[in-house]
Amino acid sequence: MEIECDNTKSIYWGLLSLTMKKLLLTYFCLLFGAALQGMSMSLFLFPHSIPSGGAAGLAILMNHWFHLSLGFSLWLANIVFLVFALKYFGYTWTFRTILSVATTSTVVSILTAQVPHLHVHILLDMAAGALFFGIGGGLLIRAGASSGGMVIPALMIASYKRWSPGKVMMGINLFIFLFTALVIDYKIVVYAIVCQFFSTNIIDFIYELKFQQLTFLSANWRRR
Repeated sequence: MEIECDNTKSIYWGLLSLTMKKLLLTYFCLLFGAALQGMSMSLFLFPHSIPSGGAAGLAILMNHWFHLSLGFSLWLANIVFLVFALKYFGYTWTFRTILSVATTSTVVSILTAQVPHLHVHILLDMAAGALFFGIGGGLLIRAGASSGGMVIPALMIASYKRWSPGKVMMGINLFIFLFTALVIDYKIVVYAIVCQFFSTNIIDFIYELKFQQLTFLSANWRRR
């Protein structure tokens, strides 16, 4: 009887330890992915007014029209979609997405104000921005969250139709890119589409990647 009790305790503490490790690694991936996205926006894309996505495009427009800070504008662009996310994806996913948006907005605000933009070439900045944004977005989806904004309706459509989330995201963002280009500069739409093409393909690659040892980082954003 005593041996059975000891075995039960060992199993309990083993499961608890594994659960904590999974939770810590999930939130590490979430925060790291959100920080990568904030860095890609503030250092590489926003200095050229290139939107990394639909919400970022709206943030650039609010900054252009109302002179709001980019970090605060990014928050405003996400509020409405987070309400939909709460109903469609549940509390856990929405909480993680809110944490992601908060981290990204904070990183954007800090880096925009404190780090000077070292301009090398717009194509290099665009390539770096697409790379870091795609990696960050892929990590967020694998961690059961998103970067907010147009990712939320994109995931809703992808969940219903069983389509690739990256491709759906590309289609939704295209409309906002066109509008941003009309208001600010027509060249923006070309840069934004190229950036989205690469970043969404990176997102899809990470989304479909098989983790042999980290199976708990599955793409668990599907509707619950």
